[in-house]
Amino acid sequence: MKRVIVVGGGASGLMAAYAAAKRGNRVLLLEKNEKLGKKIYITGKGRCNLTNDCPPDEFLQNVVRGGKFLTGALWSFPPRQTMALLEEYGLPLKTERGNRVFPLSDHASDVTKTLEKACRAEGVEVRLNEEVQKIAVLHSSVSGITTTDGRYDADSVIVCTGGLSYPSTGSTGDGYRFARENGLSVVPCVPSLTGIETRESAKPLQGISLKNVVLSAKRGEKTIYSRMGELLFTHYGLSGPLVLSLSAEINRLLPSELLLSVDLKPALNEKQLDERLVRDFSERKNERMKNVIRGLLPAAVGAVVLERASVSAEKQANAVTREERLRLLSVLKAFRFHLVGLRGYSEAVVTSGGIDLSEINPKTMESKKIKGLYFAGEVLDLDAYTGGFNLQIAFSTGFAAGNAQK
Repeated sequence: MKRVIVVGGGASGLMAAYAAAKRGNRVLLLEKNEKLGKKIYITGKGRCNLTNDCPPDEFLQNVVRGGKFLTGALWSFPPRQTMALLEEYGLPLKTERGNRVFPLSDHASDVTKTLEKACRAEGVEVRLNEEVQKIAVLHSSVSGITTTDGRYDADSVIVCTGGLSYPSTGSTGDGYRFARENGLSVVPCVPSLTGIETRESAKPLQGISLKNVVLSAKRGEKTIYSRMGELLFTHYGLSGPLVLSLSAEINRLLPSELLLSVDLKPALNEKQLDERLVRDFSERKNERMKNVIRGLLPAAVGAVVLERASVSAEKQANAVTREERLRLLSVLKAFRFHLVGLRGYSEAVVTSGGIDLSEINPKTMESKKIKGLYFAGEVLDLDAYTGGFNLQIAFSTGFAAGNAQK
């Protein structure tokens, strides 16, 4: 029987503790906060989108970084297994749009309670308000840990301390420090799945959401991202599902290298949209442009589009020149924004970056340098799009680390 210590009582930590105890080990779970799963409580706007009910090959298409590394762990512990475990311990689930899985109660706290129940059923000892300060290593093997309350010997330590996103939940980068102190490499961290600040003010559009638009990002002449979906204008720039996904793709690039554009009418090509404008201007020839544009866009968006196209909102449709119409067409098909930067960790859903995957065994999550030292969850250089994928990464890597305690 091994003495296994799990550092961090979030999604990956709870799963790792459960899996390690299930193998018959003596498991101690240490959490520096006053309760377990503090970050779980705020996921999915308090409802907890805990996984995505799709097969592993489809799941991996939604992993931005580390998909190849994750493959084995995900096939060994896929979304369906996460769902079965939670249901086994009494948590009814439901699946919503986009295969997103939530607790039937819509209470994120029920997910944490169920995982804790599973851990306690397997004999895991849980200690709260106890912070790990140092991991002790002797002759390239883990020997124990030091906490605010004392020292513990251990055969294995599984680090599940999360990343840097939502620091108010206790995610302060402890795991990166433990890694560096023991000679492991850490890929520089950046916020991911967060809003984008733009040079152009979006304040007049704040709170307006546009569905079925195409957001693209160009780096020089190369389009590096283009996707249709929903976009939200904010006081600082852009947010919404499309923008969060974009942030995951561009967060390691220089903002000054990127130009964003929104196709406000993707269902129509330029020729079709031009014909639509000609028709609208003809049918409403005596109306002012600020009213005509409402046939295409919400009033506030239309006003900004007219301004960008240098077309007077007070001008009558029949007085709009061909040159003005073509400028308007251009803005409708490419409503441009210059990137200033991403919003910070306090708003980012996850952290991109972390423990270098080349130094971790993908089957067991054990360090290749330090025997008995494991890492799981957001602390690793693994991240995905929204939709339950990041929590499942935590569950799959946590299970792999715990299950490796033989």
